[in-house]
Amino acid sequence: MPTIESLLQSADLPDSPSARLDAEWLLAAALNKSTSYLRTWPEREVPAECASRFAADLARRRQGEPVAYILGRQGFWSLELEVAADTLIPRPDTELLVETALQLLSAAPARVLDLGTGTGAIALALATERPAWQVCGVDRIEAAVRLAERNRLRLGLHNAAFTLSDWFAGLNGERFQMIVSNPPYIPASDPHLLQGDVRFEPQSALIAGADGLDDIRTIIAQAAAHLQSGGWLLLEHGYDQAEAVRMLLLSRGFEDVQSRLDLGGHERISLGRLP
Repeated sequence: MPTIESLLQSADLPDSPSARLDAEWLLAAALNKSTSYLRTWPEREVPAECASRFAADLARRRQGEPVAYILGRQGFWSLELEVAADTLIPRPDTELLVETALQLLSAAPARVLDLGTGTGAIALALATERPAWQVCGVDRIEAAVRLAERNRLRLGLHNAAFTLSDWFAGLNGERFQMIVSNPPYIPASDPHLLQGDVRFEPQSALIAGADGLDDIRTIIAQAAAHLQSGGWLLLEHGYDQAEAVRMLLLSRGFEDVQSRLDLGGHERISLGRLP
């Protein structure tokens, strides 16, 4: 019977930049243990059925499928979220959107909107940190709304809600103190769409026209009708789009327009305040 260490050493993931970590996550899931268990007990034997599941999951990963989709879960902020192929995989850079939102609004009661919520990651992180806020997450994909609701129920959060809406279309004039969004922002011709994990993610959640700004233009153009006076709009965007997004915000009359740096030192989000 193979041991934990022998399986990890023989795991062949040549195209993964995090091959050992990927193998550890997959083996831990097959054993229903933590990765720290693997490191503590490397000599433990692995039952045949667990080794078989590990081998099958490794084969999926060799084809490029993201570990998060294989496991059906992904960590974001302080939460573990269910993920599925209907939605983007939450990424650490998006936590900057959460951090900035928490800095801009106090813990007092407020209404916050998360556009294109996907797994519900941003909305649920905000609802966790601000119990007095009412956070609404919307998505135009019905399966994404159901997924976000499952995450909300599992986390036991009563101050978040999810509904079907194509951006603002289903909101009937509702207004919020803050709107946040991680919309599609990749240009259709970007070669990275054919590489790595994004090959498996929904293209509709990635691509936004020739320059990647189509959805951001729509959001900025319509946001004022759904923000209270003094309300903030926060947008995640591509590493090289900050200047263009700031100009779009300024052209629509937003004030205090600025951008913030992500973990890699790129201007990853831009924001503005409605007068």
